[in-house]
Amino acid sequence: MTELQRLLLAYDQHRAAARPCALATVVEVLGSAYRRPGARMLVTDDGQLTGAISGGCLEGDARQRARQAIFRGQPALVTYDTRDEDDPRHGLGPGCQGVVRILLEPLDFAAPDNPVELLRSFAQHPESTVLVTVFETDAASGLLAAVGQRQLSTATGVVHTTPFLTQLTEDSALTAAIQSTLADGTAQVLDLETTDGSIRAVLERLTPPLRLIIYGAGNDAQPLVRLAASLGWHITVLDGRPNLATVARFPEAAEVRVVPVAAIPDENPGEAYAVLLSHNYAYDLAALALHIPAATPYIGLLGPRLKAARLLDELDLSEAEIAQLLSTRLHSPIGLDLGSETPEEIALAIVAEIQAKHQQRNGRPLRERAGTVHVPIRTAPVSA
Repeated sequence: MTELQRLLLAYDQHRAAARPCALATVVEVLGSAYRRPGARMLVTDDGQLTGAISGGCLEGDARQRARQAIFRGQPALVTYDTRDEDDPRHGLGPGCQGVVRILLEPLDFAAPDNPVELLRSFAQHPESTVLVTVFETDAASGLLAAVGQRQLSTATGVVHTTPFLTQLTEDSALTAAIQSTLADGTAQVLDLETTDGSIRAVLERLTPPLRLIIYGAGNDAQPLVRLAASLGWHITVLDGRPNLATVARFPEAAEVRVVPVAAIPDENPGEAYAVLLSHNYAYDLAALALHIPAATPYIGLLGPRLKAARLLDELDLSEAEIAQLLSTRLHSPIGLDLGSETPEEIALAIVAEIQAKHQQRNGRPLRERAGTVHVPIRTAPVSA
């Protein structure tokens, strides 16, 4: 279950119990911080927390401020400077060495476009979406009501907006910023000049859960499904054996189906990631033949290199095609080199490799990474 899924579940429980709550959102980070813009935490009026906005150092103070926002019925913007080593309030000490800004918003359960309901609408959307959130206004402009207003946009246009933000939908600079955030996923903070005054907004990309198709429902697939599901991935398990491909064996999977080898060519893989661990040569061959010409970004094949070479030879690929496939999409042997032996360890190696591929990282230790761990957010003024 993803953090967003847990937050939505908790929100529904609080709403059913008529328990007032507020949403705390990281909207801006300067320097180093544990969480990035878009990290969220749900806070109830009695102090219950769901989610996280830091590694634990800001939650206590943010909890109290969120409860104050609930009591006052007004949003609040809080700035935490973790560079101040002499400030013991948040238990940071030398800490993360950055500035973190948190938007605290009391939630109106009756409003269909409150921030949590907007997040729910994204969770039901099949494509990446950019969420624009206004978190600060010019104090002299009288635009306090604009704080917390949001806009959802996809590559094809605006999905949701508010009357105030409608005036920005045709702004070319904002449109360009939305497209760049969609393209590379880097959060942006923009200063926007509107006809009513200046506002400050954060842009973040919301991405659908990674889709993973696992071919093979043996015992070694079970820890893989469990671990992948803990990350919130959408998992489909396919196997030709009815006694193995059952929901009872894979309760965490979104879909479990019995698919005979002859029916594999009729499947539509889309852009899902694929793991082949059926331990059946013909089944792996059929799955490989399906995914090679498809838009599959990752094909993981369990087994030795000799097995992969034999499969590729049967598919009658040229040496150049095989070399390109092995260097870009086909991972065989599958998984990162973690010294894995048990099914659980192998599952960890596979999931880690898929995560690295998905985030376009090399899977090496962070201490060997040049530069910062996170891609810095972009901050640039924009004129409407």
